[in-house]
Amino acid sequence: MPPYETARAEPASNNKQRPIFEETAAGSSLSGGDPMGGEVPEPRRLNRALSFDDWVPDEALHLVMGYVDDPRDREAASRVCPRWHRIDALTRKHVTVAFCYATHPARLRERFPRLESLSLKGKPRAAMYGLIPDDWGAYAGPWIDELAAPLECLKALHLRRMTVTDANIAALVRARGHMLQELKLDKCIGFSTDALRLVARSCRSLRTLFLEECPITDKGGEWLHELAVNNSVLVTLNFYMTELKVAPADLELLAKNCKSLISLKMSECDLSDLISFFQAANALQDFAGGAFYEVEELTKYEKVKFPPRLCLLGLTYMGTNEMPVIFPFSMKLKKLDLQYTFLTTEDHCQIIAKCPNLLILEVRNVIGDRGLEVVGDTCKKLRRLRIERGDDDPGLQEEQGGVSQLGLTAVAVGCRELEYIAAYVSDITNGALESIGTFCKNLYDFRLVLLDRERQVTDLPLDNGVRALLRNCTKLRRFALYLRPGGLSDDGLGYIGQFSGNIQYMLLGNVGESDHGLIRFAVGCTNLQKLELRSCCFSERALSLAVLQMPSLRYIWVQGYRASQTGLDLLLMARPFWNIEFTPPSPESFNHITEDGEPCVDSHAQVLAYYSLAGRRSDCPQWVIPLHPA
Repeated sequence: MPPYETARAEPASNNKQRPIFEETAAGSSLSGGDPMGGEVPEPRRLNRALSFDDWVPDEALHLVMGYVDDPRDREAASRVCPRWHRIDALTRKHVTVAFCYATHPARLRERFPRLESLSLKGKPRAAMYGLIPDDWGAYAGPWIDELAAPLECLKALHLRRMTVTDANIAALVRARGHMLQELKLDKCIGFSTDALRLVARSCRSLRTLFLEECPITDKGGEWLHELAVNNSVLVTLNFYMTELKVAPADLELLAKNCKSLISLKMSECDLSDLISFFQAANALQDFAGGAFYEVEELTKYEKVKFPPRLCLLGLTYMGTNEMPVIFPFSMKLKKLDLQYTFLTTEDHCQIIAKCPNLLILEVRNVIGDRGLEVVGDTCKKLRRLRIERGDDDPGLQEEQGGVSQLGLTAVAVGCRELEYIAAYVSDITNGALESIGTFCKNLYDFRLVLLDRERQVTDLPLDNGVRALLRNCTKLRRFALYLRPGGLSDDGLGYIGQFSGNIQYMLLGNVGESDHGLIRFAVGCTNLQKLELRSCCFSERALSLAVLQMPSLRYIWVQGYRASQTGLDLLLMARPFWNIEFTPPSPESFNHITEDGEPCVDSHAQVLAYYSLAGRRSDCPQWVIPLHPA
């Protein structure tokens, strides 16, 4: 396949994993033999378009291209002829680079000189789970230095899982601060509130500032005061899951000056200190964060009145006695996040029974099967359900028993509009998976993790259930299945390959019995673009042969397999534009630790292989071995 032959991307609302270069409305992926503007592919079935091209002036084509939103249409248009390829390049407004080493920023600048929005993704997803050290790479500096000044139309930048320094942000502000409208730093590291203060002072057109889950070095809360004083157009502010300390008075000032503020997700701050902010934020629809610091002191929070338009809510440290704060407007809620509360199973039942209009529900598995039965009975409009792993405290296990096939079946039967399910479960059966396949026809994203709490799982392997789910949920584009040894046989792996023709992203853990099962899986995955494997029994040779069987694959990350000390069998998958990086099992891995003092990388070998037009990366750490290109 060409280095970046664009697959069929889905609407942005699906929130699914994209190809290495994707396209969204009024923008597009980098496609064709050379996505950065090299040789234009031969036209295919375009005789009509070519005759149309004979008399349409450039000005008209520019206008028409501006109305072409579907990514597949943009791809096809760019392949008609050199003229259309050039006009497409000049009219693209947004590009997402789904892996920062897939190309060089200079190629992007030359190919799309009028970009208005750029999304750039860095470290593998495993970084979110402590499996990739901070010094692995994914530095934003080269991209900002190369693109910030030359891209004169750039007004939105989204960086995810990258290392961003104060100097990088300063360079961005110098070049684009006068017109920057959106800055998203999602799970990024390396910067401090000094950089935020500069952004707040200089970027007066900023409408979105997103900093969720960034370990920001806190050098004072002046950044928020500067933002409140200098900005009057802010719509979204998100510093949720950070440790930033802010003054409630600055939030109140922000609400008074920014009448358009619709969404605030913030770090911990006692909810009783936000009363004046809520009174001033009349337009607020989405709030998450705050905290109930004095649990069982309801009188302290009785005066908390949320804005009248609020319909998306996530509260921190809420206990049983604080639940009445939600009740007055529970009927209006469309999203409820209870992941960071002290609620019991019974508390979940009481709250959810009062929220019949929920579209999004995020909880921990403390909700239990009983809570999910209430969800199935009450939330008929539910679109997204996320059940995270909760506290492993034995007392909680004894009370709730976790989530099992009973709860998932109840949700599948009752919530038939579900599009997204992500769940940590203690037990699961083939029948439950079959029920999801039977009733949840709109699923585009399904993720299941089987915990190892229970000594015995009711019904393994899950071959038939997985087959039924995949065969019936034909809209699936993202699929993750992390089981226990014996959870899926080679036959089950073969079923995944056979019935996953439309799936573009997949994560599999503890699946299969032999190399033969992996090859059977690979033969069927014709459209799979991104694959992650963990804790599997496969050999290096089988991994290489499997990669060669998947024609659309452009990215694979593997951890925990039958690795050698050299990784030489991985060279069997070598081909042009294909980078292979090998991290051998080594005691040195234990030198990389998280802030909590835990090992960041275990003793298992890792493999990362991906298509790239930039060649071998120059910032590989010493403990990563680039196998190809040599």
